[in-house]
Amino acid sequence: MFFWVLKHVLVGPWLRVLFRPWVEGIENFPTQGPAIVASNHLSFSDSFFCPLVVSRHITFLAKDEYFTGRGVKGWFTKVFFSSVGQVPVDRSGGRASEAAIRTGLGILNRGLILGIYPEGTRSPNGNLYRGKTGVARMAMDGNVPVIPVAMINTFEIQPPGQTWPRLRRVGIRFGEPITFARYDGLENDRFVLRSATDQLMYSLMSLSGQQYVDMYAQRAKELIKAGQPLVSTVEADDD
Repeated sequence: MFFWVLKHVLVGPWLRVLFRPWVEGIENFPTQGPAIVASNHLSFSDSFFCPLVVSRHITFLAKDEYFTGRGVKGWFTKVFFSSVGQVPVDRSGGRASEAAIRTGLGILNRGLILGIYPEGTRSPNGNLYRGKTGVARMAMDGNVPVIPVAMINTFEIQPPGQTWPRLRRVGIRFGEPITFARYDGLENDRFVLRSATDQLMYSLMSLSGQQYVDMYAQRAKELIKAGQPLVSTVEADDD
């Protein structure tokens, strides 16, 4: 209920007036049944603009830090994300990754739309980074389509670290659904999962026009913080 009030009364109308979001490919968004919406991740505001332009609620897997913060800000963040139906997941890897996959499959099994950022974290500089294979695993296990979504200009309005967004027009571009039925029975093959994930990331690159860097976004953040150049290398799977 709180989500719909935010979307149609408290926040949504202001976002439409101030940022004038444009949409392409909305016919690719499913009107019924379970599906995964997989988006590039440029800004905190991505989770506002994508749900704004679709008719169904999207349940995003949100990092658990949003639900464990302290003080007034931490309390407000927890209440907000809980109220709009977002689900906390531990992104530390290993068993936590399996738990996140089970959580995502539970959402899909209820016939809902699951929102995922395959890069795992926001892009530190506007590039598109290597996708984690969890999205392909859930799509195959759940036998559901993946809808690639490109957020346009959200990095320019609110890059990581910026509190208040700049006023600039935002775009949301939906690609054609991707299915992995040809990989039936190969859900646990790491090479198949990587191939399927790379197919998704190529689609996101084509939709967004971003430069693709073949490393994980978290690693790119570490290199940028250390003042080292980003060298595109193939890293070992740890997702």
